[in-house]
Amino acid sequence: MVVLAALSRLAHHWLRNARYAAGVFILAALCGCASLLPQSAALHDTLPDPLKERVELTDVPFFAQTEYQCGPAALATVLDYSGIKVTPEALVPEVYLPERKGSLQIEMLAAPRRHGIVSYQLAPRFADLLQEVAAGNPVVVLQNLGFREGWHYAVVVGYDYHWGKLYLRSGKNKRQVMPFAIHEFTWMRGGYWAMVALPPDRIPATADESRWLSAVTALERAGEPSAARTAYQTFLKRWPENVNAYVGLANTQHALGELRAAEASLRRAERLDPKSVIVLNNLAQTLSDEGRDADALPFIERAAALGGPFADAVEQTRAAIRERMEKTKQKK
Repeated sequence: MVVLAALSRLAHHWLRNARYAAGVFILAALCGCASLLPQSAALHDTLPDPLKERVELTDVPFFAQTEYQCGPAALATVLDYSGIKVTPEALVPEVYLPERKGSLQIEMLAAPRRHGIVSYQLAPRFADLLQEVAAGNPVVVLQNLGFREGWHYAVVVGYDYHWGKLYLRSGKNKRQVMPFAIHEFTWMRGGYWAMVALPPDRIPATADESRWLSAVTALERAGEPSAARTAYQTFLKRWPENVNAYVGLANTQHALGELRAAEASLRRAERLDPKSVIVLNNLAQTLSDEGRDADALPFIERAAALGGPFADAVEQTRAAIRERMEKTKQKK
């Protein structure tokens, strides 16, 4: 399309020179590209409430990005801002793929978890990006800058709604200014992919309950039980009736040797969902691990009576509890 080709040439020229003077709304009007850049056009109509007109996170650190290593530099930026002192060079082995001369999104999401940080992929919405920045969370975005530049990670650290501009840590530019429309043009090529990386005691401004729980669970699976425990506790302050979050919290408490705390979490989950086989099984297991097999038996019997896809695991737990009880009886 003629409009798309013209915008591509304009974007390439502006990106190459990194000097952006026009705002998104002027650009959209001149190019007639509202249908091509729908999210920028939507932002022209209204600023999501209750966002400020201008925000810039000036204390976000800057790491100049060397060739092909924009992924490690972008991650170092958000991790450092979250309190994890790490250099891009230290992150290269975690995320950089030499054969691809870059970093895949899956590695970008996985690396923060190994440092006790929760990584979260945002919904593909420009408004969500602005909300995160307004909440004080720098956002890693995946852009495609064209044939020569290719795929590129940058960190959005601010915006000016009146002028329709973003402020980014990008490449060798500590403060790159980019109109909304140019950003969307480069961003949409990567499916509007964006992520935040936050300490476990914080929740993104745009967090969805189920998706944020999945992010916390991924942190737990990365082998960070202490950080995951904090993340589950923080999660439950906002969503106090989420049974799966109590199960996850109990798992981390159990892994840390906090059996009484794990029991308390599972009892809360059992009150919320008395027919959850997973909750009943885990509560029985925890009580047994505390040396309270007689207390554990009624819960595992209830789980066995419910049946379902976890029946084999429940039967193993029940057999182990009964075996322990038999051994205790023989010792007396």
